[in-house]
Amino acid sequence: MVAKQTAVGKRQKIAQSNKAIFIWISGMSALVGVCAVLSWFLIQQLEFHTRVANKTGATASTIRENIKTVEKLRDNIRLLEVNSNLNSAKSDPDSRALQVILDALPADSNDLALGASLQQKLITPVNGVTIETLSVGNQVAGTSTSESSVTGVQKAPFVLTLTSTDVNALKEVLANFERSIRTIDIDNFTLEKSETKYKLTLNAHAYYQPATVAALKDKVEKP
Repeated sequence: MVAKQTAVGKRQKIAQSNKAIFIWISGMSALVGVCAVLSWFLIQQLEFHTRVANKTGATASTIRENIKTVEKLRDNIRLLEVNSNLNSAKSDPDSRALQVILDALPADSNDLALGASLQQKLITPVNGVTIETLSVGNQVAGTSTSESSVTGVQKAPFVLTLTSTDVNALKEVLANFERSIRTIDIDNFTLEKSETKYKLTLNAHAYYQPATVAALKDKVEKP
């Protein structure tokens, strides 16, 4: 009887020990799991803060380079303002020399301004020349503004028909195109002669370059 009680007591102690070991192992497993999750979270946070620090450093570097560039740009603008060639080409004595550059390569096609410039600056001053037709930009049938071989520069096409009794007057108009501060390329032309006058038809284009917009942007870095 005593031996049986001893055996039962041993089994109870073994069961209690097994239960304690199971609880201990379960607790340690849970602790290891929590530690693993915390480690992964800390690694992610470290990687995120590293990316933020790198982006911040790159932004600060860009700002420093831009500040240096602004100073150089100011110096170049001052030099251009006193450039004798630019000042001699000003259409208005009161305008700034840089306006010549903007007139030579405007920021948009502005068909009305191009048409007015052709008439008032290049054609009308020549005596004896009559404008029969003038179509600019989207008004030109079968053509549209397109990109030139120079990156970012766009073409502004126009078709022009002139008549005159004096062929030298038409030559003078072509000479005005050549002397214009705004580059004008003639794609093709025809010259016809009737009993009373000469007729010149031009397919040509000027150029413009869309303005570059500088702006600050926000970028969100996600963990």
